[in-house]
Amino acid sequence: MLVRDWMTVNVLSLGVNSSVMDAAEILHEKNIRQFPVLDRKGKLVGIVSDRDIRDAMPSKFIPSDNISEKGGGLYTLTAGDIMTMDPISVTSDMAMDAVAEILVKHRIGGLPVLDGEELKGIITQADVLRFLCAASGSMRGGTQFGIRLPARPGPLSDLLIDFKEMGIAFDSVFTAHDHNEPGSRNAYIRIEDMGDKSLEQVLEALQQKFEILFYVNEGITVDIS
Repeated sequence: MLVRDWMTVNVLSLGVNSSVMDAAEILHEKNIRQFPVLDRKGKLVGIVSDRDIRDAMPSKFIPSDNISEKGGGLYTLTAGDIMTMDPISVTSDMAMDAVAEILVKHRIGGLPVLDGEELKGIITQADVLRFLCAASGSMRGGTQFGIRLPARPGPLSDLLIDFKEMGIAFDSVFTAHDHNEPGSRNAYIRIEDMGDKSLEQVLEALQQKFEILFYVNEGITVDIS
């Protein structure tokens, strides 16, 4: 899945000379966490986060702060004064897992989406979580199995064939290398329909050929091994 399918479009942006006070008001009203900052030609030159704005605001415990004095102090502070210059950006055709890696690596909450120099939108942590919920099928419920497999070609295909032969429809399949068991990878399979079989029957059949780590049913996790 690609950024263009999950990014937030019609993004509210700031000009370099936009007031930080105005940005703070929009932040409060619209619940926005990042503002791209554009120059007069519409080119991205920076980004302002909700943290940048909070850090710029005076503490309510310091009586001498002149937040209420228009025409000076905080009212002269602009987006250009507090923005992060030359922010990391992504393109609209980048894969979502690559975006997630960038967000984690750099500990940031959002990334502008640029195609060439044109701002297309912004992709945030919340957008990545929406993608993950959709891809994993968690919003649709169902039973999930965690199964440890050898990290080589073949076992995952065998597992999915067994599901098909049992008349079981699965909704999503995720795999990840098992850090605790070198040479293994874990498959996380969410079941859409067990057909005419019960959970106990499916579990018993799987245990004859595979190492079942756990299953989750109706929100309850049961550890097997």
